[in-house]
Amino acid sequence: MTTTQPELTDRQRDILRRLVDEYIATGQPVGSKYLVERAGLSVSSSTVRSELAELERLGLLTHPHTSAGRVPTETGYRLFVEGLLNRLEPRPASVPLDLSGPAAEVEVALQATTEALAQMTRLLALVSAPPLEAATVRHVEVLELQPQVIVTVVITSTGGVTKRVFAIGEPVDQGLVSWAAEYLNERTVGLAPGSLALRQVFAEEGLSARERAFLELLRPAFTDAAGSEEQRLFVGGTATLLGDVREEDLDAYRGLLEALEHRAVVLQVLGQALGNRDPFVRLGVELAHPALQQVSLVGATYGLAYRPLGAVSLLGPLRMDYETAIRSVRGAAQELSRFVEEIYTEN
Repeated sequence: MTTTQPELTDRQRDILRRLVDEYIATGQPVGSKYLVERAGLSVSSSTVRSELAELERLGLLTHPHTSAGRVPTETGYRLFVEGLLNRLEPRPASVPLDLSGPAAEVEVALQATTEALAQMTRLLALVSAPPLEAATVRHVEVLELQPQVIVTVVITSTGGVTKRVFAIGEPVDQGLVSWAAEYLNERTVGLAPGSLALRQVFAEEGLSARERAFLELLRPAFTDAAGSEEQRLFVGGTATLLGDVREEDLDAYRGLLEALEHRAVVLQVLGQALGNRDPFVRLGVELAHPALQQVSLVGATYGLAYRPLGAVSLLGPLRMDYETAIRSVRGAAQELSRFVEEIYTEN
């Protein structure tokens, strides 16, 4: 997100960066004495006090009490974060993320990512799943349950599983069941459940009337698969979230948990980021939802080389460790991208 930022001298940027670093680490207002004696600034206390006053005049700092040190404003955080984003390493650092489970289970990988990120950062981790149009058929099962009952299972590349049971008025021809399973796996794997190409599989000219009628019976399983592939949001860290929160951040987190009850709000924010491959940070009012005004979202997209499929993100208070958060989501997004590249290449 591009915003107009005040023009600062190198010294002012250095003072702002050191002050924000210290405030994030301690949660305590930072004064000129600390910046001179402990942060290693090679200027006098009076010079630092003057610069702090100027940074406050520019709206980057404020002080909660008359005699206290300064704390960053939302604008100050934004300038600090832009500095971090501008200094990113060319390649993301690796993160300890194990995605070695069953290749078909994308959902398992997404949930594992949220849990690992939440544990690493003690923040709320959110991962958006690939959207409907990204899903393709991965495998089809057609089985005889009883002489007059058939079950059809459609598994998609994004981990969705749809099962439909069909009762018919006469005993099932086991040869027809076996043929349908082989035919559908041969012709539908790799196609989107709701696509024209898949629909044409059920209407090919070479099919006999008996084969066509049987396939038409099974077709609702694919329709259900298309309808069930709504974009989903995987969440990790809610169980321990409030136990780790400082008292002054409680209201922000309560609002955040309320917002998660309406996941479309968060999905919309993450969806807006899919057009950009770069890591992103949204602060407070930039999230444009009343429940999210006191929190920040740090994220990075994952997907295929030619197309983002979803976003890995962390939500927490404005006073969060942005450097660690950015590094974590970049690394997790890289691992997820490798994972889905393998899945979609196999399809």
